[in-house]
Amino acid sequence: MTEALPAELTIEQSIDLKPYNSLSISAVAEYFCVVDHIDQLHRALNFAHKNKLKVTPLGGGSNLVIASDISGLVLQINLKGLTIKPVERDMLDICFSAGENWHAMVSHCLENGWYGLENLALIPGNMGAAPIQNIGAYGVELCEFLQSVEVVEVATGKVLTLSCEDCEFGYRTSIFKQAAKDSYIITAVTLRLSKMPRVNIEYPSLKASLTSDQPTPKEIYQAVCKIRRSKLPDPAEIPNVGSFFKNPIVQSEMAANLAVDYPELPIYPYSVSSSKLAAAWLIEHCGFKGCRRGDVGVHPHQALVLVNYQGNGSAILALADEIKLQVLQTFSVELEIEPRIYGTIT
Repeated sequence: MTEALPAELTIEQSIDLKPYNSLSISAVAEYFCVVDHIDQLHRALNFAHKNKLKVTPLGGGSNLVIASDISGLVLQINLKGLTIKPVERDMLDICFSAGENWHAMVSHCLENGWYGLENLALIPGNMGAAPIQNIGAYGVELCEFLQSVEVVEVATGKVLTLSCEDCEFGYRTSIFKQAAKDSYIITAVTLRLSKMPRVNIEYPSLKASLTSDQPTPKEIYQAVCKIRRSKLPDPAEIPNVGSFFKNPIVQSEMAANLAVDYPELPIYPYSVSSSKLAAAWLIEHCGFKGCRRGDVGVHPHQALVLVNYQGNGSAILALADEIKLQVLQTFSVELEIEPRIYGTIT
């Protein structure tokens, strides 16, 4: 059954979401539509309000686990385009529509001499999901560049602009995962980039992979892509969401105690009183690397990556719970799942 609405918005019923998530989990959306324009988004929200339907936005589907069929209206945000605004002699603000692919935009910026995002190359997903997670890699986080996020409030349809401070960014988190979870649909993200190269090579594995002490942004971009491709499997070849767990943040005293018992455990300074532990090492030490539980498992070359061999969301989450419990019992460290969970956990 298909219901056509004005502005060429088509709302469909009983759509399989397998093509729309990088774990290739088969689950049915009660209603589904693709949003290419802002006016379509408002019409979709009006349809949901009129029919008292919950609204679930999707981007690239690369950072979520679908635990069950999803009731209500699922929106795939496919807004495209970017605008440029010079702000200072060497700086410019670029507003990216939420449906633009993140890595494609990093590449586009580099090609045009807009620098800063090189360390974040090859992160999967779309631009609209980046603030939700406050994506970060190799010593750089999104919040360092973010100027504002344009959103539509689900309950009212109002268009709002949130500042970087409004977003309440933290390590792999934001207001969109906390106090304002499910309240907004992100439509655009504005980042401030530099027209002058400003490189960051402080992250140990990145620094070790470079042949120069003064690399160009392009060399950093290439090194990051090479590292990521060597460590993380391509979701098109084996379904996954990349890193499934956050690197845990613990008090420095606890980290020091763990270092005594486990001298090979990678520990990184995080703040004056806390340290970051390598979740992959903890998981591998517990024997999960390469394990398989029916139709799901842990990647044989990267313990931080859970993979789907034709299983479902419940099986993925059951394996994640098994890993969390074993790490907690072994190290007294609690792992936190990085991707968002959609649907009902059974």
